[in-house]
Amino acid sequence: MDNFLAGIFNSIRRMPYRRGPKRWVGGICGGLAAQFGWDVKVVRIVVLLSFILPYIGVATYLIAWALLPAQDGSIPLETAVRKLNA
Repeated sequence: MDNFLAGIFNSIRRMPYRRGPKRWVGGICGGLAAQFGWDVKVVRIVVLLSFILPYIGVATYLIAWALLPAQDGSIPLETAVRKLNA
């Protein structure tokens, strides 16, 4: 992986936000709730309501899942790029 992409992933990893720990699908709602001190059920309802909007809710969720680090610091998009370059 080139230095440019490594720099992007490292800067994402330095953000205080993480996916999970109360995860159902991708951990985005659980991570938002944990970061801001919100009730995870309310966040899940808001996200599900955003899916009603044409493509915006689902696309935003998928982008967040691909780019935001998990509790262990792993980023799904970074893992996929490394596998493609291997």
